[in-house]
Amino acid sequence: MDTTTSPSPAAPALDDQLCFALYSTSLAMMRVYRGLLPKLGLTYPQYLVMMVLWEQDQLTVSDIGERLFLDSATLTPLLKRMEAQGLLQRARARSDERQVIITLTEQGNALRKEAAALMPAVLCATECSIEEVSSLRDQLVGLRKSLNDSAG
Repeated sequence: MDTTTSPSPAAPALDDQLCFALYSTSLAMMRVYRGLLPKLGLTYPQYLVMMVLWEQDQLTVSDIGERLFLDSATLTPLLKRMEAQGLLQRARARSDERQVIITLTEQGNALRKEAAALMPAVLCATECSIEEVSSLRDQLVGLRKSLNDSAG
């Protein structure tokens, strides 16, 4: 009986994996935002919702979910908490009561000016130029599209 074994191919190292580089970078970015967002009284997911509504107010829950790649089961509790904070209002659509329209309150709109100070702080934390950050963002958007297309 031959007890020698052929060497198995080496498992790829964690640091060589694109998925881990993206994951760990995302965690680092969240730490940066976690340090900045308490000044606004927002969590990161709440900040993303606010950014969507600052771009276009009076959206349905499903519109917001599509924009953020989140389902309504994840968004609904988040939106309820934000409504309790006085940042937005939820109301059933007159044309279709199954749809809930999300509208910013005055307080939610006013927060936009304070939030403008975040971008320079985040850019500073990256230690990259605006051009480098823009290029990286564009590459990541392209990668996300390719991955979404491949996943079906």
